Amino acid sequence: MTMEIEGSGLLLLSGGFDSPVAGHMMRTNRGTDVLAIHFSLEPVTDDASVHKAAKLAGTLGFRRLFVVRAGEAFKEIVKRTRHKLYFVLSKRLMMRVASEVARREGCAWLITGESLGQVSSQTLANLRAIDLAATVPVLRPLLAFDKQEIIDRAKAIGTYDISVGPELCDVLGPEHPATQAKLDEVAAEEARLDVDGLVGQVLSTLAVVDIAAKPAEVAA
Repeated sequence: MTMEIEGSGLLLLSGGFDSPVAGHMMRTNRGTDVLAIHFSLEPVTDDASVHKAAKLAGTLGFRRLFVVRAGEAFKEIVKRTRHKLYFVLSKRLMMRVASEVARREGCAWLITGESLGQVSSQTLANLRAIDLAATVPVLRPLLAFDKQEIIDRAKAIGTYDISVGPELCDVLGPEHPATQAKLDEVAAEEARLDVDGLVGQVLSTLAVVDIAAKPAEVAA
C-alpha cells in the first residue's frame, strides 16, 4: 500500500535526468501535487535550459513552472568565496529561494533529484550543509538510487530524450569540489556574501513559464 504525502511539493527542476524522475515519483507514487522551479544560469548561459525545463514539466504534468535567473548571483559566489565550496554555497542559495517560493505557494515540501555519491559533491556532509539553509523540509526520493536506475526510469516515463545533452548547471563549478563541507567553513565563506541581497536579487526575476507540452501517459 502506497502512503500519500499531504501537501504540495516544489521540485527543484534542472534539465538533467534526476530531478524529473524525482518529481514523477512524488506525483505518481505518493500522490503529491508537484510545482517546479528552475534556476536558469542566464546571463552566463542562454535560455535553452528554460525551454528544456518547460518541456519536462509539461511531459510530467506538473501544475506550474517557475523560473528564476540566478547567473549573476552564482557569479558572485564564484567571485567572493572559495571555489571548492561553490556547489554547496550555490545550492544553499537555491534552497533559500525555493523555500520562499514554497512559502508563497503554500507548498509543504521541497523535492530534489539528489542521490548519494552521484557526483563528488553529493555526500552526507554536503547535503546536511545544504539542508540547513532550507526553511521547508527537503525530500530526496532518489537518495539511494544509482545512476542506471535513474536512467531506466527516465526512459520509462518519457523524459530521457528530453534530458539528453550537456548539463549547464556545472558550468561555473570547480574541477575539484569539496566533498566533506564543514559547517564552520561554509558559514565563514557565506559571510563574505550579502546572502539576503542575493536571495532578493534572484527572487526579483521570478516568472511563471508556459508549460510546453501536454501531460503524457507515463509509467508509474
